[in-house]
Amino acid sequence: MTEDKRASLNFIEQIIEEDLKSGKHSGRVLTRFPPEPNGYLHIGHAKAICINFETAKKYGGTTNLRFDDTNPTTEETEYVESIQNDIKWLGFEWNDEPLYASNYFGTLYEYAIKLIKKGLAYVDDSTPEEIAAMKGTPSEPGKDSPYKSRSIEENLDLFEQMKNGAFSDGSKVLRANVDMTSPNMLMRDPIIYRIKKEHHHRTGDAWCIYPMYDFAHGQSDSIEGITHSLCSLEFIHHRPLYEWFIDKLEIFPSRQIEFARMNVEYMITSKRRLLKLVNDHYVSGWDDPRMPTISGMRRRGYPAASIRVFCDKAGVAKRENTIEINLLEACVREELNKTALRAMVVLDPIKVVITNYPEGQTEILHGENNPEDVDAGIRELPFGREIFIEREDFMEAAPPKFFRMTLNADVRLKHAYILHCTGVEKDEAGTITTIFATYYPNSKSGQDTSGIKPKGTLHWVSATDHVKAEVRVYDRLFTVPDPVNNEEEDFLKYYNEASLQVIHGAIAESSLANTQSGMKYQFLRQGYFSTDDDSTADHLVFNKTVGLKESFTKAVQK
Repeated sequence: MTEDKRASLNFIEQIIEEDLKSGKHSGRVLTRFPPEPNGYLHIGHAKAICINFETAKKYGGTTNLRFDDTNPTTEETEYVESIQNDIKWLGFEWNDEPLYASNYFGTLYEYAIKLIKKGLAYVDDSTPEEIAAMKGTPSEPGKDSPYKSRSIEENLDLFEQMKNGAFSDGSKVLRANVDMTSPNMLMRDPIIYRIKKEHHHRTGDAWCIYPMYDFAHGQSDSIEGITHSLCSLEFIHHRPLYEWFIDKLEIFPSRQIEFARMNVEYMITSKRRLLKLVNDHYVSGWDDPRMPTISGMRRRGYPAASIRVFCDKAGVAKRENTIEINLLEACVREELNKTALRAMVVLDPIKVVITNYPEGQTEILHGENNPEDVDAGIRELPFGREIFIEREDFMEAAPPKFFRMTLNADVRLKHAYILHCTGVEKDEAGTITTIFATYYPNSKSGQDTSGIKPKGTLHWVSATDHVKAEVRVYDRLFTVPDPVNNEEEDFLKYYNEASLQVIHGAIAESSLANTQSGMKYQFLRQGYFSTDDDSTADHLVFNKTVGLKESFTKAVQK
């Protein structure tokens, strides 16, 4: 491999290319994605999915989807289904049918028996508190359990009784016999089996002992012949134990390789904290558009392609870092700019009466569905004497650089005519209720011969031919970029009470009457939006996905 080529590869690709060069595993590359079915996938999982699937694909390999379902207390079929949906939505396909750690419960049990017979595992009757105390501290060695000296025969008998349900939950555990003086706390005789008399979502009541993650993970990789077990950096201290089990059991030598997990500003990736947000009703559910879950981002309107691009741009690193959320939003904008349909929606409407336009007359104007896509076609825009514009787009006494609608000034309507504002009508409180204007008949967009050059362009909606909509506008879920920078602090004190604003009575152009859940739009001058799952023919609901580019926003607010 040349130095130039090596420099262009990330460190995982460098390892794989060296393996391929040496003929390791006969040139085979098999990765896996092993989620626990105890919650919905989040942005961090999205990166792990992209790394595992894309890396295998690059080298002609494949990827297994394996559910780490070793804790029946927290696992649900709902999570299994949502995880599969998320992976498919991101654009990836796994090998054959999904796999489960529970597929291997029988084999894992036999592996535990093998360790006991080798004198490398023992049954411990100590309480969780006693085991924790015996572990010692990072600066002090641990102490051997008084049960570590049990004979192989006694351990085999007790472990079988554990399997048969003879003991109560928590009364006994099976521990690996490693080294209580190891500087790595995870190597100090870790627990590898515990008693849990809980119904399992797949195996039912067949088992009342379940393997711990560290015991199930590496062995499941080995059983499947995983060549490169790619996982996040938090598991780097688990690798010696991963390798110890493989070595002592003399099984296929899967290799664990760690990469930095995805940390994004204003987002959290702790399932425990995400579950608290759901259970305590800070959000409407796992798929709330403010959530950093894949299902939440999908519902908000993030395209799958934008998340893949974001993960690629974030890169594959060995050190933890935090990615600016602006990069994610830029990726979303870039994709939506190419694919989203254009539409006009007025969020805070005020009526404009065009006094010189014939009463009762309606004409059909046209607007392109997407100027970035010549094949997107055009849509019809009914236009008549009365229209709605945004209330903030009018000022009765405007400053010199206000290039929207104001008295005695001209402004263009997008895809329509140039208007000249002539006056207003107010209610008893002095609030403007109606704006009056005239139009230049020879100023129609695309056919303008008026010679007038207004400096502003407004979006608008027909007052007689439109649909009403509810629009949900989202802000950051937290008020600071890193709400969990201190483990002792309550992250909820940074919860943004103003993270959701619901706008009722928005006025949308009539082309949106046939919108479907998940359809993406650029509401002109407003941002990018997606039709929400709650939307019906009688009650349209749109989620704001992301704002427009900063340069565009500044341009329209001069």
